Amino acid sequence: MFIKAKLIFSKSLSLPHINTGKKMGIQLVVFDIAGTTLHDESNVAKVLQQAIKLAGVTVTLEQVNEVMGYAKPYAIRYLLQQQQDSRYSDEAFVLELHSRFVADMKAHYATHPAVREKDGVSAVFAALKAKGIKVALDTGFDRDITNVILERVGWQQKGLIDAVATSDEVPFGRPYPYMIYRIMEELEIRSIQSVAKTGDTISDLEEGTNAGCRYVIGVTTGAYSREELEKGPHTHLVASLDELLSIF
Repeated sequence: MFIKAKLIFSKSLSLPHINTGKKMGIQLVVFDIAGTTLHDESNVAKVLQQAIKLAGVTVTLEQVNEVMGYAKPYAIRYLLQQQQDSRYSDEAFVLELHSRFVADMKAHYATHPAVREKDGVSAVFAALKAKGIKVALDTGFDRDITNVILERVGWQQKGLIDAVATSDEVPFGRPYPYMIYRIMEELEIRSIQSVAKTGDTISDLEEGTNAGCRYVIGVTTGAYSREELEKGPHTHLVASLDELLSIF
């Protein structure tokens, strides 16, 4: 004897939307901070260069620029290793240099008169949000530095950003995709094909590509030139963020 079961769904629940193959629109744009949304006059590179100099190691700004966008402890280890300094494998020593870098960067972002958003950034954030697109930030900085920046520029207070991920909040920073995935989880974004990544370094482009973002957009007015960014994986290159509005 078979008993016919009746399946009952609560009216308070609904099934999640299933993507049936229809191309999705952009629901989230993840922006880098320094050099992309925040005005930068090689300040990050100069402070990192000075931190390395504390170890008695001289590196050029060109060498430092190679690691812009990466988590800063990794950048310090890489620069020491490139100079054949065996202390690159000494975790305590690297963290000591990183602590000096963090302190100097926090002081810079808290007090320096040149600290400001890049032209038109707040307007672009507002325009994206008016289209129903979420705006997020990710960065090679740790949370301490990032909080000082956010306090200074006021994006959160104005309701212009929906989420922020920093390199010390994930197992690995750029070029790994984990900051993007962390933001997607927080904002309940289901598909990476509805996400765009925007930044001014090769590590930004690699991060977006490794994540599988639909759009990976390089900003040519930051740490890297157009010619340099053309060597990295990307879907678009722009000179200013307001060009994003036509892409989306």
